Amino acid sequence: MSAAAMETSIKRPRFAERRSTRKAVLVWSFLAPSLLIFLLYRILPLGWNVVLSFEAWSPLKPAVFIGLENYQEMFTDDDVFWQALWNTLGIIASAPAGIAVALGLALLVNSNIRGRDVYRTLIFLSYPLMTVAVAIIWRWMFDERVGLINYVARSFHLADSPIPFLNSFTWALPCVIVANIWQMLGFYMIIILTGLQTIPANLYEAAEIDGANSFRRFLRITLPLLKPSLFLCFVIGMLNSVTSFDLIYVMTNGGPGHATEILVTYIYKLAFNQTRFDYAAAITVVFFLLLLAVTWGANRLSGGNVGAVEHD
Repeated sequence: MSAAAMETSIKRPRFAERRSTRKAVLVWSFLAPSLLIFLLYRILPLGWNVVLSFEAWSPLKPAVFIGLENYQEMFTDDDVFWQALWNTLGIIASAPAGIAVALGLALLVNSNIRGRDVYRTLIFLSYPLMTVAVAIIWRWMFDERVGLINYVARSFHLADSPIPFLNSFTWALPCVIVANIWQMLGFYMIIILTGLQTIPANLYEAAEIDGANSFRRFLRITLPLLKPSLFLCFVIGMLNSVTSFDLIYVMTNGGPGHATEILVTYIYKLAFNQTRFDYAAAITVVFFLLLLAVTWGANRLSGGNVGAVEHD
């Protein structure tokens, strides 16, 4: 091998290395602003919140390390925390019900029915509405004196006296769940409808030739291929449900008593009404771990690899 050839072979790796370095610097230059914002507004507050949960602190006194006292009070002495936790789990459990309804609607508007575009629009209209507006609408519908539901029930002699939906320990939480599902129904339907339209038609044709009826085609083709869409709906629905502060605040403010209190509203009241930021931070940590556990469980139930990118 000549000297010129050897020199060329040495220069090529160096050139490729410099080019790779420049590319890496360019990529990190674009990522740096977003990563910095994520660090300042997500990671650092989360870390400070964890530290605060082990301290006794308020804006008027310095922080004092108290170990697990906040967590001990939470799990052993705070009945409101347990009520809010069960209510939160109940609202999370309602997400699959809304997704099931949205799945039925998506299958309906995906079929060859007359006016399906109009139906899609009407169903989706609930989602762009502001949550406060949704809460006001449903608060009026459930109102004991002038509410539409009570008016219909009494007009058809389904109830002898007005039903105090939002002032009832039995009915208040189901009413909030109904309002939350109604708001998210259009979003679920659009996500599922998009998933349905990506399923190849030849799969259904082959299954029909093999003698599979509509129900078996739904079980063997539609549901398995909709797993990513259904999982996305569940995660977004879960996050929306457990952070529905404005919906509950406007409809019931956590009442009657604490019948509709969820963790996010309880954290708000502890922090900003009672200035117990340290105890609210401890509940926030438990809330965060709860969301992680529910998301992980949903992913495992969906096959464990939902959203994974396949590489050739």
